[in-house]
Amino acid sequence: MKEKTDGKNNLAKPFLRWAGGKSWLVKHIQKLKTINYNNYHEPFLGGGATFFSISPPNQSYLSDLNADLINTYITLRDSVEAVISKLATFENSEEQYYMIRSKDFDNNIDNAAKFIYLNQTSYNGIYRVNLKGIYNVPYGFREKNFLDSMLLRSVSKSLQNTQLFQSDFGIVKENILPNDLVFLDPPYTVSHNNNGFIKYNEKLFSLEDQYRLSETISFIKENDAHYILTNAAHHKVKEIFNHNDNVYELSRANLIGGTNAKRGSTNELIFTNLTL
Repeated sequence: MKEKTDGKNNLAKPFLRWAGGKSWLVKHIQKLKTINYNNYHEPFLGGGATFFSISPPNQSYLSDLNADLINTYITLRDSVEAVISKLATFENSEEQYYMIRSKDFDNNIDNAAKFIYLNQTSYNGIYRVNLKGIYNVPYGFREKNFLDSMLLRSVSKSLQNTQLFQSDFGIVKENILPNDLVFLDPPYTVSHNNNGFIKYNEKLFSLEDQYRLSETISFIKENDAHYILTNAAHHKVKEIFNHNDNVYELSRANLIGGTNAKRGSTNELIFTNLTL
């Protein structure tokens, strides 16, 4: 296949399409690039937009519950050329998409290439599995090339000073030190239209998880570290995360949905013990 070689892609940035990604937020937190902090922690890594944007200068601790996602990050960090070589053998066609989607690979390199390929060629870049844990998103008929070698190499370079874990967000407690920075971007349990808690998201991140996360923030503050939390603009969220810190409300474009979905704007909250 003909790979993308755009010279603009020599800086690290997200290499995955990821629902709930925070690329929109980056322009609002530019001050993070000038704040002095020690280590960086991001326990809901997802597409990593914030991590890539601020390029933490010291050690980073990155984690997510999604095992396939974390394997992809680790494999890109340690074996990026092997992943690129494997991706170069794939083609963006409906027939090959379903063949690769159904195939069980037995090594980390092939699985990382599969993850990137499916993410870039699937419908809307959604990560969805059925009750058996099998990825079941249909083919997306995208014309964009899925292999950007320069981008993957820059991602690998950015990941060299990181520790990556497949874990619940509670892992931050194991590594937090004074003056560290923790960025928290959990799955949103509540809707933006004030209709209350969503049953589907309850499976992803429950109300109990929200309260555990609030307790984790207390732990972060008790250890003289900094945090930034993003969440839905909802009165229940304000109640749960009332730590007497700064609260900012921002509007973002709503980019999730199918071809005929309504794409307006929604408000989100940022809680932090920093001044942004």
